[in-house]
Parts: sequence; structure tokens; C-alpha cells
Amino acid sequence: MTSTLLYRRVLLKISGEALMGDRDYGVDPDTVERIANEIVAVHALGVQVCLVIGGGNIFRGLAGAARGIERATADHIGMLATVINALAMQSTLEKLGLPTRVQSAIPMDTVCEKFIRRRAIRHMEKGRVVVFAAGSGNPYFTTDTAAALRAVEMSCDALLKATQVDGVYSADPKTSPDAVRYDRLSYTEVLSRDLRVMDAAAIALARENQLPILVFSIDTLGVFADILKGGGRYTVIAEPEEEKKLTAGE
Repeated sequence: MTSTLLYRRVLLKISGEALMGDRDYGVDPDTVERIANEIVAVHALGVQVCLVIGGGNIFRGLAGAARGIERATADHIGMLATVINALAMQSTLEKLGLPTRVQSAIPMDTVCEKFIRRRAIRHMEKGRVVVFAAGSGNPYFTTDTAAALRAVEMSCDALLKATQVDGVYSADPKTSPDAVRYDRLSYTEVLSRDLRVMDAAAIALARENQLPILVFSIDTLGVFADILKGGGRYTVIAEPEEEKKLTAGE
């Protein structure tokens, strides 16, 4: 079955806001379960999966800093928010029968494991999902950068960025009807056009390590699995030689 897969090991980056559903704040259990089912379906294909989840549904470091909290402190609060989301996802995945481990960049041994690269790889090799929490453990770095970092550390074949739209656009399609959707972009184009699908540090790290980034809508049922099987609707960010590998067989 795995011989037909586009990738064998992937990191899925989910924003904290994706867990809110129709709520204005926090975690919506039904939405978390829907996303968890998408992960279960991909895992059933034989793909090794790890995750990074943002914390914007609970606290944003930049927003906190703007309200007067010292920036490093605000970022650490945001990191703790990502641990809350990771634990919620772990609980839901395990309720669905998928063994899951949470590893935090900020040690909190009574709650979850601390991040150990080789242990995380071993978990995935044993068929477990690993959720990386607390970003990179450092202030001034976003969870997008943490996702790129962990994807490289785990030797992932690709980073899949789950958003609320079906790819990368020249502007927000929800507010700009004339926004242009891109099927493919190079890392340099993303940076030079200031498309902001991920922060510049994440894009630069992916470019340096030739890590393809696939941007898709988490609201489209089944698309995560479809992408891994060579279908689905998404935007791929990669250098031209990497694009050739992705489009082989189309």
C-alpha cells in the first residue's frame, strides 16, 4: 500500500485557531475530533505522522506583548497554550485508537515527555503519532518556524501546512475577491512576494534543507489523505527540481 504514497513521513502544522470551530476562543471537541479523524486516516495508509499545533486559540505572544506583557514572557505563555492544544489532540487521537505521544520543548515531566529527537523518531517508527508542543522552546520564534525545524529534525519528506483556504493566494481570498491562487511557488517567490503563508524563518529553513511545503485546507474532508495518495488540492512550495518529483506521474 505504501508504494503508491507520495510521502512516507510528514509533519502536519495546524494553527490553534483551527481547533476553535465556530467558537471565539478555546478548543471545540467536535472540531478536534474531525481533524483527528483526518490524521487517523493518513496513519492507516502507513504514513508516519508528527504534528505541531499553534496556540492562537488561547494566547498569542505578539498580541500579549502589544498589551504590555514583556515579549519573551508573552511568547512563553503562548508556548504553554500549545501544550494545552497538544494534550487535547493526544486525548482525542487515543480515544480513536491511535497511540500518541506529546513532546514538549519546555520540560514538564508530569504532563508529557520532553523533546528528544531520537525518541520521537522511534515513536513514529513504532506507529505512534508525535505531537511537538511548546514551539522550539525559544521566544521570538513562531510555531511555523518550530514546525519547519521539527520536520527537518525528524527527516520528514514534507511539511503540510493546514489552513482555512485551499492553498496560497496573493491576498486573503476572504477579503479580496480578486486574489490569485498559486498551484506552485518557489521558496524565493514566497519571500520576495511577501505572501506570509509562513514566516520568513520557516521558509528559509525549508529552503536550506529542500523541505517541500504543501498548503491545503483542513476544512476539506479527506484532503490530507488524498494529498498523500497523489491527489487533493493544495499549493506546493519547493524549488523547481523538487516540483518535478512531486508532479511525476501527473
